[in-house]
Amino acid sequence: MAEYETINVETKDDVATVTLNRPERLNAMPPQMAEEIGDFLDNLDGARCVLITGEGRAFCSGADLAGRDASQSISGGQGAYRALTRSYNPLMLKLAKLDIPVITAVNGPAAGVGCSLALASDFAIAAKSAYFLQAFVNIGLVPDGGASWMLARLVGKARATEMMLLGEKIPGEKAADWGLVYKCVEDDALMGEAQALAKRLAGGPTMALGIMRQNLAKALDSDYASALLGEAEGQRVAGDSEDAREGAIAFLQKRKAEFKGR
Repeated sequence: MAEYETINVETKDDVATVTLNRPERLNAMPPQMAEEIGDFLDNLDGARCVLITGEGRAFCSGADLAGRDASQSISGGQGAYRALTRSYNPLMLKLAKLDIPVITAVNGPAAGVGCSLALASDFAIAAKSAYFLQAFVNIGLVPDGGASWMLARLVGKARATEMMLLGEKIPGEKAADWGLVYKCVEDDALMGEAQALAKRLAGGPTMALGIMRQNLAKALDSDYASALLGEAEGQRVAGDSEDAREGAIAFLQKRKAEFKGR
């Protein structure tokens, strides 16, 4: 397994865990971190679920505009454009195209591109101390990391507008009430909840789960007929899998299916 400077990674029981590891900077994300996460996602070695969290008291406080030294500094609009198109946007697209489920355990502030990363999962679980912040307006910038597309689809135009144009914190419990995240839990229960869900998903019919997440993403921008056709095509692929055969046999035998991810 590759060694990384800005993240810690571990794969256990078919769950690949990525921990953002710059706690002294509240896990602010330089381009290097986005690239390292992307590299790990390219080399999952059979993992059947991805879990992303942050080290210390934050999930991710946003893009690191300074990096580790002056040579990495992102200055001005052109520098930001370069970082987004070369590092951050490729990571977000890679997450969207994964064929396995993604969970984020949001253990503190999730701001800027960190908010986008937290909400790019299939299941975002927030600690009560967590909050979600689109802080761009406060520094004269615009949301990025896919936030403009993502927020309106998650919570509707009015609430997305509130987050983006007012730049105020959305606490974990409010985020759950809005439907911005899957659930909000006590801080000390966060990782247990996330790991239990990851284990459950990793034990599911992996091919079918992957098709489901892709069909959901496509359905947000397609018409009804296209969604129906996408489901039929997905059913054709999933129906030929070993997991589908196991599911049918288990149903007839009145036992719990033992899915292998094939």
